[in-house]
Amino acid sequence: MPAVPRRLSWAVDTLDVAPGDRLLEIGCGPGVAVSLVCDRLTTGTITAVDRSATAVARARARNAAHVASGRATVVQASLEEIRFDGERFDKVFAVNVNLFWTRDPAAELALIAGLLAPGGTLWLFYEPPGADRAAVLAGDLTRVLSSHGFAPTAMRGGGTLVCVRASIG
Repeated sequence: MPAVPRRLSWAVDTLDVAPGDRLLEIGCGPGVAVSLVCDRLTTGTITAVDRSATAVARARARNAAHVASGRATVVQASLEEIRFDGERFDKVFAVNVNLFWTRDPAAELALIAGLLAPGGTLWLFYEPPGADRAAVLAGDLTRVLSSHGFAPTAMRGGGTLVCVRASIG
């Protein structure tokens, strides 16, 4: 199996997944983070969403045992299309998902705010191409999240890794 990209191992370490956490990953790609998260869960679950049929097929194959155990669910849909039927999440996260800074994410952030359990947090992780860009991105994300009712905190993971953690303000 190929090496886990540093941004994904750092993201999952930073999330500090508790055994009973309920997580939602937006833009799961081939499911590498899903696998890393599931290794830390006992009673918790992760729901992973991606728009790409190819990515979802790869994520389901990579995590077949976790899906079979009920610990992981992988759904092909855009975030705004999926119906959660009242489900709430302790942690919602995304890695290198651009919608949060390339346009106004008002609709998505309102949806996420409604999906967070009391005390839940949103985690946005990025690995931009340079340290200068990382600093700008952290500032941009902090402003966007603040303007939509979140209380964000930016952190760096060395090199160009950026995380903005936010709770409902």
